[in-house]
Amino acid sequence: MRRLMLLRHAKTETDAPSGRDQDRRLDDRGHKDAARMGNWIAAHPPFPDTVLVSHAVRARQTWDIAWEAMKDRVPAPQVEVLPELYGADPAQILDAIRTATAPADPKRLLLIGHNPGMHEVALMLIGGGDPDGAKALGDNLPTAGLAIFDFDVKDWGDVAYRRGKLVLFVSPKLLRSD
Repeated sequence: MRRLMLLRHAKTETDAPSGRDQDRRLDDRGHKDAARMGNWIAAHPPFPDTVLVSHAVRARQTWDIAWEAMKDRVPAPQVEVLPELYGADPAQILDAIRTATAPADPKRLLLIGHNPGMHEVALMLIGGGDPDGAKALGDNLPTAGLAIFDFDVKDWGDVAYRRGKLVLFVSPKLLRSD
């Protein structure tokens, strides 16, 4: 069994001072939402063994803030920054899942990236599971939204489209409404 957690970066400023998209930083809401999601992850085991993060500032900030919120309650995962996650399409994201996990072979993987690729791959991975979560996820993977999938496979190389069981979809907005 393998668990995949797809977390979209939190809310960002409209433009970076540099003018480069990958330099955009989290805004105030993004900081709060990243911490909220870190707290949620820490309260809902199992926890990720490995974290793959886009090199974009907003993705790295999302991880850093989420980790700060959970670090006293969760074992430290292996973290790898992957430039190829920036602007990745579903096939590239699936490739990163299959190859970046090779030597460590974690049981639980958290990937932090960007739309539209993250939303598209989440939809393509659904092969069953939570129908309400699938319906909510069908509309959008919002900033700081988290989709959790289980795959009944022995290794990450066997993860494929339509083979994931959507365990849960959660977002800061859904948490605020609870």
